[in-house]
Amino acid sequence: MQFITNWAFRNKAPVTLLVIIALIMGVVSYFRLPMEFLPEADNPQVSVVTLAQGYDAGSMTDKVTEPVEQAVAGVKGKSSVLSSTGDGYSQITINFDSKTNMKDAKREVSEAVSSLQFPETVGKPQVSQLNTSMIPIGQVSFTFDDGLTKANMEKAKKNLLPLFENKKSLAQASIFGESTPSVEVKLDTKKMKEKKVPVNSVMTVLQGQNASVTAGGATIDGKKSTINVTDNLTSISALEKLAVPVQSMNPTAPVVQLKDIATLERKNTENTVLRINGKESMAVTVFKENRSSAVTASKDVKAVVKEINKDYPGVKADTVFTTGDMVENSVNSMMKEVLLGALFATIVILVFLRRVKPTLVTIVSIPLSLAITLLLLWLSGVTLNILTLGGVAVAVGRLVDDSIVVVENIFRRSQNKAFTKENVLEATAEVSRAITSSTLITVAVFLPMGLVNGSLKEFLLPFGLTVTYSLLASLLVALAVVPLLSQGMLKNMKLPAHSEPKRYLNLLKWSLNHKYVPIIVAVAVLVGSIGLYISLPKGAISAKDASMVSVKMEFPSNAPEETIKQRMLAFEDKLSAIKGYDYLITQYGASEDEAKYGSVSNPDTVTFTVVMKEDANADTFIKSVNKAKKEENGVNITASAGSMFGGGSGGSEITYDISGNDPDELLSTSKELMSKIKEVDGVKEVSSNQDKTAPVYTVKVNTEKMNTEQAAHQVASLIQPMPIGSITLDGKTTPIMLDSGINPSKASDLKDLSIQTAQGIVPLSKVAQITVEDKPSTELHKDGKPYIRISAEVKPEKLSALSAAIDKKVKKVDLPKGVSMEQGGAAQQQSSDFADLGLTMLASILIVYLIMVITFKTFRAPLAILMTLPLASIGAVLGLLISGVPADPTALIGGLMLIGIVITNAIVLIDRVKQNEETMIIRDAIIEACGTRLRPVIMTAVATIFAMLPLLFAHSEDGSLVSKSLAVVVIGGLTGATILTLVIVPVFYELLHFRKSKRQRIKISQETQPLKESM
Repeated sequence: MQFITNWAFRNKAPVTLLVIIALIMGVVSYFRLPMEFLPEADNPQVSVVTLAQGYDAGSMTDKVTEPVEQAVAGVKGKSSVLSSTGDGYSQITINFDSKTNMKDAKREVSEAVSSLQFPETVGKPQVSQLNTSMIPIGQVSFTFDDGLTKANMEKAKKNLLPLFENKKSLAQASIFGESTPSVEVKLDTKKMKEKKVPVNSVMTVLQGQNASVTAGGATIDGKKSTINVTDNLTSISALEKLAVPVQSMNPTAPVVQLKDIATLERKNTENTVLRINGKESMAVTVFKENRSSAVTASKDVKAVVKEINKDYPGVKADTVFTTGDMVENSVNSMMKEVLLGALFATIVILVFLRRVKPTLVTIVSIPLSLAITLLLLWLSGVTLNILTLGGVAVAVGRLVDDSIVVVENIFRRSQNKAFTKENVLEATAEVSRAITSSTLITVAVFLPMGLVNGSLKEFLLPFGLTVTYSLLASLLVALAVVPLLSQGMLKNMKLPAHSEPKRYLNLLKWSLNHKYVPIIVAVAVLVGSIGLYISLPKGAISAKDASMVSVKMEFPSNAPEETIKQRMLAFEDKLSAIKGYDYLITQYGASEDEAKYGSVSNPDTVTFTVVMKEDANADTFIKSVNKAKKEENGVNITASAGSMFGGGSGGSEITYDISGNDPDELLSTSKELMSKIKEVDGVKEVSSNQDKTAPVYTVKVNTEKMNTEQAAHQVASLIQPMPIGSITLDGKTTPIMLDSGINPSKASDLKDLSIQTAQGIVPLSKVAQITVEDKPSTELHKDGKPYIRISAEVKPEKLSALSAAIDKKVKKVDLPKGVSMEQGGAAQQQSSDFADLGLTMLASILIVYLIMVITFKTFRAPLAILMTLPLASIGAVLGLLISGVPADPTALIGGLMLIGIVITNAIVLIDRVKQNEETMIIRDAIIEACGTRLRPVIMTAVATIFAMLPLLFAHSEDGSLVSKSLAVVVIGGLTGATILTLVIVPVFYELLHFRKSKRQRIKISQETQPLKESM
């Protein structure tokens, strides 16, 4: 790479101009780069959610889940089909291979589902396929002085929502949990008995209203025409005047209009409860335009909120969250960490070189490299998001390394020789191979992260590209700009003579003469570190810095709705008393809005979403919730770190799925497994989806007396409001809900329901047998087969240890033939993450070795360099142990970083050895190289360590790959590797050339012996 330095010296003016242009364009790129929370990426799954009031889990499985499962069985590219069915809902998740085109997959699923026929009381299935662009830009809450009235809801819809949608950066604003208007026909059972009107007659008159039917074609007035049959129902008064057919049973009976036996009124159905900070609220979810920046869109959201509060008295608008704020916080905190890292690196270089000018020459690489990186990101169409910012944070410690090596070598040579242009070129040439190969190796470690297939590529590619661009930019700066600046700034500087590090060289010589001692010590420490790593708690990612907390309040399936709402409000008061949050959002009930995004809420679960203050500790909040829940009986309350992606992280739940065809065997096996898991110390709670049951009344109709479908239709219409027909009001189709006014509170009420049969009106018990049985309120299927899920809640920091203990107990259970078991949850996810990253690290090591073999043209020198990796692992494990930080997946990303960073120092060392071998014996080459390269090795290591220190104490952002554990691993690993590399690598290098080195030393001693004798 010497040609780059030579070209720079021949073209000083163009290089100077290019540096200025790069800095200006870097600043321009920073302001022009779109700022997003995450890069756009598809989630490789499609969800089908169907809602239906009044259906138990078993009925939903038979009527909805199983038909949908059969329909999607032939969809291409699917890897598995999982379904969860409960009272009133069915949720089916189809997982796909990472290579599948998700738009095609969604279309194929939609086509498969659209051909299905469901009962008319079942809602339309919502097919959704999510990607990161569908994450809302923000959420706004509206509260009104006079409450959430119909007028206020209309006001919000007609006047307030357009204010958001009129902004260029915003695409859509939708009201979450918006109530659906309907016409309620509430029957008066007393009047119906007086006038002898059966429910069937009312159903007959309402069904088929608001229809437009084509009756056929005919030739009228000599023209071919189509005949359409419609009605004139456009108001509630017209509906009230409908005649109910009773004359068929009693020809002399007077005409009975609907208003004579029922009350008709327009209502808004309230399926959901939404409260923000203890007040009934309306939540508006805002989405941005695809091409708009998240920061710009967020500013527009805040501007509209400010405008509403100013111009609309009686309305209080609040911004609950915006992703733009998160991006800005990430950018600001990352820039602060970059500047602090640069400052620390500057101090380190100043301490070692004790001169201001060479320090300034070295530090110029940071802003220039970052400017080039930002320019390349802009040209590549990559957005500035938490992953690219993470890449900058990871690379900042490495940006000065190449420049340090170049400047230090120029500085050292100038201490012993006159400062000339030739001296600068020679000094740069000496280290150019070392810094080029070490930079390419670090790039080879990170770039493959972005070359994986599927949706994961969209997440890892920006991270890999950022690191790659910044490292290549730093190499270019070190080879072209730094030598030029050095010649200009150092030529008149008086430098002290270079002195050898005698103590270190004495230790090295002793180690080379007693190789077995350092090698035994290194092996012993390595084995010890492996043992420590195995025993080290491998936890889920800490919730401390989480921006949200999710609290779920799960009631028994037979809990009445009113009881759930009362206890919800009482617990809301307890949560509101805990400090540290900005917004407390309370949600209850399933809605069509959720279903559109593939989500569904259990009818017996209340969700509290807590938006934390900026510097609040989410772990402390979770502990306070766990303390408050001890007073709550008969309800299961869980609190975990949440995110804007929805729900809690569930980072401490271990699950086992037991599948098979025999329900009895599944049930008995699940009970045995649960008893075994409960024996493990540290398990907080064990549960299964079979625990939650609700009474299911089965009406077995005597088919000789009545048709089963007619009976089911009548029972359904009597015990709950039932959609039956529709009417056009204000130009919109509005459903008609038939409410019989009967609310059976005990079994005898159900038996006494009046049913219309061919023989007349009789009690239900006369035509059917009624039985009651407790059945699970949730049914789970995997690829069409039922399974039982057992969940064990454990402490996040002891996840790996408890997972191993539970697994040991579980394996002792003999599974019946045809029953299989699979571990899932946090433990399985953690194991999968660790395995994937482990394979990535192995692949990176092989790539690193290949590049070094190409660089040094030998197998043995790269082997000596690779010895730094196990040495780095010693420091990494000790760092985690001393800091008490659990090893999470981001710690392994830190390990991946270490591969590229620690090898740099070894390459700088061994490259000098190989250069020396041209004129020296191996032993002398090693000693001279280690004495010469000691200072740059320590400088680069300490500069990188100090540059990573801000990350050690910083808050990690939601979704970021950068965390405290990553910083601990890098700092600990680099510290340990640097100390041991300076002794172990030279020893191991000579050991690989043992015979040659020994022959050389014997030959030298033989040549010097006659010389001594002659003297």
